[in-house]
Amino acid sequence: MAQKDLMKLIDKPGLFMGAVASYEEADAVILGIPMDFTVSFRPGTRLGPLSIRNVSIGIEEYSVYQDKDLADYSYCDLGDLALPFGNVPKSLDIIESAARLILDDGKFPIFLGGEHLVSYPLIKPFAEKYPELCVVHFDAHADLREDYLGEINSHATVMRKVAEMLKPKHVYQFGIRSGTREEFLYAKEHTHLVIEDVLEPLQRVLPELKGKPVYVSLDIDVVDPAFAPGTGTQEAGGASSREILKAVHALSELKVVGFDLVEVSPALDSSERTALLAAKLVREVILGFVANK
Repeated sequence: MAQKDLMKLIDKPGLFMGAVASYEEADAVILGIPMDFTVSFRPGTRLGPLSIRNVSIGIEEYSVYQDKDLADYSYCDLGDLALPFGNVPKSLDIIESAARLILDDGKFPIFLGGEHLVSYPLIKPFAEKYPELCVVHFDAHADLREDYLGEINSHATVMRKVAEMLKPKHVYQFGIRSGTREEFLYAKEHTHLVIEDVLEPLQRVLPELKGKPVYVSLDIDVVDPAFAPGTGTQEAGGASSREILKAVHALSELKVVGFDLVEVSPALDSSERTALLAAKLVREVILGFVANK
């Protein structure tokens, strides 16, 4: 049981809607990663996990899509990690340690960012445990740069780092509509990258992914800013709220072993509709990827 070591890394408790189980009882664990140290445009995602929790009470525990209710599931919300502001290497170490402890305890993790760089240390323990791990990546941006202004640890390099950590072509990218020419050339050789579209190409590759361990990383900016303006690097031409919900539902056919949702920046959305969409996605993830009581 890694709970004692894990709680040493927590800054403050949180409470996502219905997350009343203890850590020992919980099948799934929600953990906030409040880091936005390498963002290249507008910061603020360190407050994303808190904003998602705060609005979660505004949606129902019952999902009409899945005919399931959160009351039938056992999950807890640990709150946010305590991260040293500005210290990227130390923060990445803490994030990796937390992910490893949750994984060692056999809990299904739901990580809330925070900037997208946090996905790299989160995925590392899963890549070690599951040699055949595949990553399904929803995003507006390719995130395949080798460095950003000379910095290799950046939210713009995260999927390059993940791709280099996994077996060739084990990263599946959907909704991508922004990046450098070099990133798209890299993707042709090293990842499966789909420009702009999400649901239909995802459905096509589901048979290929069945039976394999899959980690899902969802950057909220995969959704068009008309539906999700609260993110630091908005990119027009994205998925609708409805499409991304359907994509998450489609993933329930797979062996999903971990999930993160990143880049919600509440200061950029006074309506809170971005956080509300994120909360709804978390609900659907619990109901779709976690076994009920």
